[in-house]
Amino acid sequence: MNLVIQSLAPLAAEHHKPLTALSRGSILTVIDPHAVRIDNADVAQRADLDVYCATHSLDYAFVEAGRRLTDFGLVAMDMDSTLITIECVDEIADFCGLKAEVAAITEAAMRGEIKDFNESLTRRVALLKGLDASALDKVYEERLRLSPGAERMLAGAKAAGLKTLLVSGGFTFFTEKLQARLNLDFTRANTLEIVDGKLTGRVLGEIVNADVKARTLREACDKLGIEPSRAIAMGDGSNDLKMMAAAGLSVAFRAKPVVREAASVAFNHVGLDGLLRLF
Repeated sequence: MNLVIQSLAPLAAEHHKPLTALSRGSILTVIDPHAVRIDNADVAQRADLDVYCATHSLDYAFVEAGRRLTDFGLVAMDMDSTLITIECVDEIADFCGLKAEVAAITEAAMRGEIKDFNESLTRRVALLKGLDASALDKVYEERLRLSPGAERMLAGAKAAGLKTLLVSGGFTFFTEKLQARLNLDFTRANTLEIVDGKLTGRVLGEIVNADVKARTLREACDKLGIEPSRAIAMGDGSNDLKMMAAAGLSVAFRAKPVVREAASVAFNHVGLDGLLRLF
């Protein structure tokens, strides 16, 4: 296995020797100012690397030697707190004066403390009843920001021939705008019911929960004629776990502990473009 170490700030050379020794690896190669690769690293050293990297705000990942980004055909992403920095439902609720109440439900759901995602989404959306739909435009224009490295990651994935899927337990209002803005290939999300310019507090159709996310990833792979093992899935919350388990490589991005523990790779510090440095 190769070990890839990354840092949000330039990675100081003083880390090279300790990391090589801790990983029991051989050759260290500088990938760019923010990352190094150590060949022939020992996966059994994960516990020591956890401590060192956490202390110095570094991200590390074991990657099979010779693995290339072109080995994959799809990158699937969660939206809220993954591709973008906000939870859209929380920000919408702010326009009702209910952000704290809704955000508490969102946080519990993402940590996996609320097992029924459908129930948690239904509860949150019900609190939005009567809100003017113009609040959605305000959230998009004033509050929605792409996560660090998002555009670079997408450009690198597309250059390597990968297709892109944005699959979200959030809302089509935002996924559709992001699809057009970022030229994404596939999207799936929930549709907020709007009547006479106001939110009704209901979601139309099937709710995009953990099972639907995993199914959507498999369906996208079917359309592309590839096995799910050739998909990369990126997410941050417990409702991403089944999608991530279905993929050949899973990336926990600034994620909840339950997701970090289950993922192939965890990025706690670097941006989404950290994906490109793995290969």
